[in-house]
Amino acid sequence: MTTRLNLLPWREIRRKEQDRQLLTVAAGAWVLMVLAVFYAHLHVTHLIDDQNRRNEFLKGEIAKVEKEIKEIKEIKKQRQALIARMNVIYQLQGDRTQIVHIFDDLVRKLPEGVYFNKLRQRGKHFAFDGIAQSNARVSALMRNLDSSEWFANPNLDIINVQQKGGDRISTFKLQVNQQAKTPEQKEQDAEVQPKSKPRRKGS
Repeated sequence: MTTRLNLLPWREIRRKEQDRQLLTVAAGAWVLMVLAVFYAHLHVTHLIDDQNRRNEFLKGEIAKVEKEIKEIKEIKKQRQALIARMNVIYQLQGDRTQIVHIFDDLVRKLPEGVYFNKLRQRGKHFAFDGIAQSNARVSALMRNLDSSEWFANPNLDIINVQQKGGDRISTFKLQVNQQAKTPEQKEQDAEVQPKSKPRRKGS
């Protein structure tokens, strides 16, 4: 007697079990994928927030540095303005003493028979209008100015010979530059101040 087994129910149950396992694995994989994506989203969001906070902090620090740079620039401008004022004061103090030496030396270098009737100063440049008894006296004046420690580069612009009464006179325009003295010369002047000789009036 032959026994026959019907395997169809068992195969159907096995197939259903396999389908259920496959569905479970698929659902688990989907859940894991969702969790991974959610974790990645949270992680990236956290990194972005941290970076934004760092950016805001850096912006604040940059703003502070820029403000300090502006303050430093303003302080430098004030310092430069103060130095410029101090230089002007020093220059005025130096010019105040120099002008005395300049006029004193100008009197010393003026030959007899030469007179100035106009003097103009523009910075370190002097211009003279004068009268001389002869052209030779004008030449002597230029030589004296050229050898001076306070003047340099005398330049004669105009010289005219005119008849005045019974005498011939020379009217001239002369330009000369101011020349600063060396510290050694100033020390020598401070130690020895020679007295100027009285100048006789020309006839």
